[in-house]
Amino acid sequence: MRVVVMGCGRVGASLSDSLARIGHDVAVIDRDGTAFHRLSPDFPGERVLGMGFDRDVLVRAGIEHAGAFAAVSSGDNSNIISARVARETFGVQRVVARIYDAKRAAVYERLGIPTVATVPWTTDRLLHVLTRETETTKWRDPSGHVGVAELSLHEAWVGRRVTDLEAATAGRVAFLIRFGAGLLPDVKTVLQAGDQVYLAAISGHIAEALAIAALPPSEEADA
Repeated sequence: MRVVVMGCGRVGASLSDSLARIGHDVAVIDRDGTAFHRLSPDFPGERVLGMGFDRDVLVRAGIEHAGAFAAVSSGDNSNIISARVARETFGVQRVVARIYDAKRAAVYERLGIPTVATVPWTTDRLLHVLTRETETTKWRDPSGHVGVAELSLHEAWVGRRVTDLEAATAGRVAFLIRFGAGLLPDVKTVLQAGDQVYLAAISGHIAEALAIAALPPSEEADA
């Protein structure tokens, strides 16, 4: 999917890198060229210099072919204007805006534009809105920094060790449900068909872990 991200601050860079790692075609917009230095050195997407609510800039970023748009700059007004342009002018279906003012956020939610506040799980929430239909996190610790989510594993993970999955997702398998019974895995546990797998991960990485688990193991996992 083509995804356009407006704003390359810490959240925008993290979101862009995460989206690219799970296989999406990403373009990130920022008016400050030095902001692109926050991206991973191996970021494969496009860097577009300009104002994210400018229609010509959005077109250069490929908004006409985008399936999702995230406005995560430091300005509420810029974020909501660009989000509305993406939704109303270019017909992008999945649009989300980062809003600092909680009162404004409630108004924009009523306009049909999901908003995200400045909390620890910002990147994770953005990824869910852009790439998934529903929230799949089953539990979060009181601080909001750790979550547990049920994975939907690609069939190619069957026969692999739980430790391979943990290495690929940067998470920890908290428990399995196998044949209707709970199981605490150890380093020797091998994944079987029909396993329900629950992964604990740091907020901001949960959606990426879900996406990785839904893909077949990479060559690195085979090494």
